[in-house]
Amino acid sequence: MSRQQFSLNNKIEPILYLSPFFFGLIIWTLYPFINVLLISFKENYNLLTGSYKNLGLGNYIYVLNNLKFLNALRNTGIYVIFTVPISTFLALIFANLLNQKLKGIALFQTAYFLPLVTSATAIGLVWKLMFNTNFGAINQILSYLNISPIHWLDYPKNNIYTLIIFGVWNILPFTIILLLSGLQNINPLYYTVAKLDGASDFKIFRRITIPLLSPTIGLVLIINTISTSKVYSELFPIFSGRPGIADNLYTVVYYIYDLFYVKWDLGKAAAASVILFLILFALTLSQLQIQKKWKHY
Repeated sequence: MSRQQFSLNNKIEPILYLSPFFFGLIIWTLYPFINVLLISFKENYNLLTGSYKNLGLGNYIYVLNNLKFLNALRNTGIYVIFTVPISTFLALIFANLLNQKLKGIALFQTAYFLPLVTSATAIGLVWKLMFNTNFGAINQILSYLNISPIHWLDYPKNNIYTLIIFGVWNILPFTIILLLSGLQNINPLYYTVAKLDGASDFKIFRRITIPLLSPTIGLVLIINTISTSKVYSELFPIFSGRPGIADNLYTVVYYIYDLFYVKWDLGKAAAASVILFLILFALTLSQLQIQKKWKHY
């Protein structure tokens, strides 16, 4: 075999190995994205016939001026702003505790990770019972603190807090796994040297753990921002398939679902999907730029 043939084979072989991946990427990711983008410009689009009335920005104008969509953006923004930082903060504490070399720690790790392998619907139904005003576990705990029962599910203004609490708990296990993997990759020699210098545990955590964990924290913030911005399945078990007790808790994805599967207005649903994608894309780029400034070690 000549050198030229050997070089050609070395180039073709990796392409053959990667071809199934690229084929799946084109079929299941790239094509649907382009198709949704094209449909978003088709006004009065009919899925069955493929016909449409006009090409233009009519769908985008309608969505951006629709009060229900603006309310969905607001609700989704509030959910993301509260859920992501709270879950990251709690996960950082739990991951640091689970990283300790203590006897029986594997049992606690299993307990924290169980929600990942449990049905989201089943978990949601359990939380619905816990939020019950009269006999729910949450109000029972609050009663021990002399706090009056809260109407988590009955009052529309409390629905967003209900969703946030459930959302924090829902993404906590995955967040803990990511942060725990980051903690386990930190060289223990840093901690040994710091302790020999007499540094306190809090100072070690602030000066060593947080800076070395900053890339993982950045990744967690990006992943959780994207996942929480797509909040949808959490609404079904808690509010019996409705966006809040008084339809006051529309999220962007639920709004898209309503346009697509209920009203069959595919053009406007596609436009809302593209808007959500652009918002998430801008947020991801912003977080990546901020993350670069964290690397001060």
